[in-house]
Amino acid sequence: MSLTRFLPTPSDRMGILWSLLPIANTVVLEYGPAGTTHFSMGLFGELGENQENHLFTTHMSEDDVVMGDTKRLEDAILEIDHNLSPKVIFVVTSSVAAVIGSDIKGVCSYMQQKVKAKLVPFEQGGFRGDYSSGIKESFTQLVREIVIDNPKPQKDIFNLIGFSMGSYRALSDRNEIEYLLKRAFDLNIGACLCGETNIENIENMGGGVVNLVLRDEGKEAAELLKQRFGTKYVLRTPYGYKGTLNWLNEISQAIDKPINQDFLDEINERINDTAYYPMHTMMLKKDKPFVVLIGEYERIIGIGSFLNDMGFSNQLKLCLHNLKNITNPDDSVVFYKNEGDRLNAVKNLHRTLILGDDPTMSVCQKDNVFLRISMPVVRGAQISKHLPLVGIRGADFITETLEEYLQMLK
Repeated sequence: MSLTRFLPTPSDRMGILWSLLPIANTVVLEYGPAGTTHFSMGLFGELGENQENHLFTTHMSEDDVVMGDTKRLEDAILEIDHNLSPKVIFVVTSSVAAVIGSDIKGVCSYMQQKVKAKLVPFEQGGFRGDYSSGIKESFTQLVREIVIDNPKPQKDIFNLIGFSMGSYRALSDRNEIEYLLKRAFDLNIGACLCGETNIENIENMGGGVVNLVLRDEGKEAAELLKQRFGTKYVLRTPYGYKGTLNWLNEISQAIDKPINQDFLDEINERINDTAYYPMHTMMLKKDKPFVVLIGEYERIIGIGSFLNDMGFSNQLKLCLHNLKNITNPDDSVVFYKNEGDRLNAVKNLHRTLILGDDPTMSVCQKDNVFLRISMPVVRGAQISKHLPLVGIRGADFITETLEEYLQMLK
């Protein structure tokens, strides 16, 4: 691991844990030392995830590690099943258990006969990539293991795939997406992989009318649902006014239903109201606008496209996670494995619009305009659930920062 000044990129294990915790009527059981789970809990609290009666650890003694004894895990599964009666127990391997080669799948296989809860193992342990690999595995495993074969058709329900509590303003974005689908098509949300959902909704995902995939890591899960149930999916995140309209048009085609005309008129009015921005940037005589976007792949691509529509085409895009789970990543996106390289790319910039995370803000010069769009949050906290970055209201919010930036330029 390279030297890190602020916070290292979370591992696949962390991505799995924060994806599974928001699912009601389930328990996450980590097989490993209590210390590793304890330190994880601080992050989950900042993400807004409720851990009470949802997250447990077996603990491991030195003898367990040396001898490979899994009795603690077996006893923990029995105790949780008896005392809490969850519908599903997700058994997650810690880094220590992964290093010694603990056979979690084998334990779950023979313990399944002794408990009522369904046991679903995750053996990654933090060694198969960063958090983007973990959330991809979570989406895929949930569809493989939980979704039932003969769900009741739900023609007014859409499912959300690719949602992540590890994204900044996640719950605000979810609320905006629910608002958009209700206004445009009178559709309601069913399952949300993964955030503030329940196991019953996931079981019945095959009955939804369409699956909305917010990030490439959810594509495999959507393909599995399409193969099993024929459900169409839309792979896009709605950023910006035109981006949101294009997204709604794709959904309209997928479900063969027109967008509500009143809502369509409202969106087109927003597009017309901001049509002057490209001309405004061209009229600048001294400054040439420059934008830096730092965050998750879909976010920086989506917001970058929106800013391009608004006349801010001179951009640097820095991704915070590995691109190996992205199909045909855009050539304009850069991933630096070392935090220092990413910080060095921005610390000497001046009179620049920087949309990124708190570590970036801490090294930037004071004559830049900054907007937080990414985790981690080092200063302050994210509390509001009505301030999205996606959709119409997200575009409004970002446009206010564009106005601030334009007033700086000459």
